[in-house]
Amino acid sequence: MQITRSSIDTVKGPSDWFTGDVHIDPVAAAPAPSRVTASLVHFMPGARTHWHRHPLGQTVFVTEGVGLCQRRGGPVEVIRPGDRVLFEADEEHWHGAAPTRLMVHVAINEGDHDHDVVHWLDPVTDEEYRATPATA
Repeated sequence: MQITRSSIDTVKGPSDWFTGDVHIDPVAAAPAPSRVTASLVHFMPGARTHWHRHPLGQTVFVTEGVGLCQRRGGPVEVIRPGDRVLFEADEEHWHGAAPTRLMVHVAINEGDHDHDVVHWLDPVTDEEYRATPATA
């Protein structure tokens, strides 16, 4: 058993990965042979990831607020606390907060010596982001 006390600082999400104000707290990063990592990600209203993909997929579990997500070519979807989103391996997508609401989620990723955890792509444009459903 290993207990990691709350000693790791919250980090600001870098601007080459995110648009807007995003903060990240690590949750899980066990040493090999484990391949799973998890982070608690706080998106302030309007903040979002850039387009990206995960070679081994990603699961997002919403814990607070109202968020948005989209896979490339699909509609923008509203996500709320308790919703779990599975992005398939190599599926280009983005996720973040609704324009007027914060959103917090746990991001669960997998990687190994043959696969990076994530490949960051271009920013989500304001036009893409504004395609928000009226229910957001």
